[in-house]
Amino acid sequence: MMWLAFRDVVFGALPLVIWLYLLLFRGLFWQAQERDDRHVPNAEPTSWPSVTAIVPARNEADVIATTLSSLLAQTYAGRFRILLVDDESSDGTRAQAGALGNEARLRVLAGNPRPSGWTGKLWAVHQGVLEAAKEPSDYLWLTDADIRHTPDNLAELVRRAEADGLVLTSLMAKLHCTTWPERFFIPAFVYFFAMLYPFSWVNSVRKKMAAAAGGCMLVRRSALEAAGGIEAIRGEIIDDCAMGRLMKPHGPIWLGLTERAKSIRPYRHMGEIRRMVARSAYAQLRFNPLLLLGTFLGLCLMFLSPPVYMLLAPDGSWLAAAAAYGLMTASFRPMLRFYGRTPLWGLALPAIGLLYALFTLDSALQHWRGRGGMWKGRPQAMGQS
Repeated sequence: MMWLAFRDVVFGALPLVIWLYLLLFRGLFWQAQERDDRHVPNAEPTSWPSVTAIVPARNEADVIATTLSSLLAQTYAGRFRILLVDDESSDGTRAQAGALGNEARLRVLAGNPRPSGWTGKLWAVHQGVLEAAKEPSDYLWLTDADIRHTPDNLAELVRRAEADGLVLTSLMAKLHCTTWPERFFIPAFVYFFAMLYPFSWVNSVRKKMAAAAGGCMLVRRSALEAAGGIEAIRGEIIDDCAMGRLMKPHGPIWLGLTERAKSIRPYRHMGEIRRMVARSAYAQLRFNPLLLLGTFLGLCLMFLSPPVYMLLAPDGSWLAAAAAYGLMTASFRPMLRFYGRTPLWGLALPAIGLLYALFTLDSALQHWRGRGGMWKGRPQAMGQS
């Protein structure tokens, strides 16, 4: 009898309690309310500050022309220039960028070899920041090489930053979501990120929570220098969240969803998404095996046990598991709506959660094999090369 009571509590009531806590007391992360098209400041700056965009690029020949063209098309009233830092590409990225032929606004820099202690992307960004310092700008716009921006994106970023005195304004670029693997995994990827870093907590000056989205970050240059510059986070694999933690002690930061910045990198196969997740998942757990075990078991309890126990429970204890499954499914709907997907995908969230748990185990396995933080053929976890 004691075992049956323990079973009912663990697999029935406990997941329900977890989901009630997440939905009610975790910053309402699931509502996807923090977006750059809501609560938009009306006032324009009296004078538009200067901005330098820094684009780190490694083997991005297939997308770089589209990205740079969207940056060159910005309808920004202030002084604006673009620095692309080529991170030892071998696929003609520099040639593709140079072919755009806009020396007045675009410069292409050949990056130096990565020194020990730096991750590749942050080393490329650091070189861009050093180059930008020769003609200092008020803001640095750090954007990935696979992001397409609407023409008004920079103006709206600066408008928000100036109105609210932000030291870091970050947009979660809308990820590519048309292939079947993308439909299965991508909305959940953003949903899980928001669960881990509730945007409302990130944006609150009363909360210590800090995060950012690396695809699109507008950084106040003076605040970045006061925080120690890119060098202060030089070894971080999850560079965007490290940037958030670096900047928040120096002023308010803001993170939101957007339609103005979109990733143009497709994920055609599940293996590509697995590699994306495995690149940083174990780093998120601070390379701690005990945290890895706890996370895996916790994900199984949260996502897998409600539908399994709902089907297998021999008595009325399945009701609590069914309620947990219902709350889980309902909480996924706003993110599915944002990505234009049917709410029926919510029924698959237990399977999606299980696969993400397996991706996290794979991340640890890759680290133990000396391939941690693998990106574009280069391991980046410290101590691996």
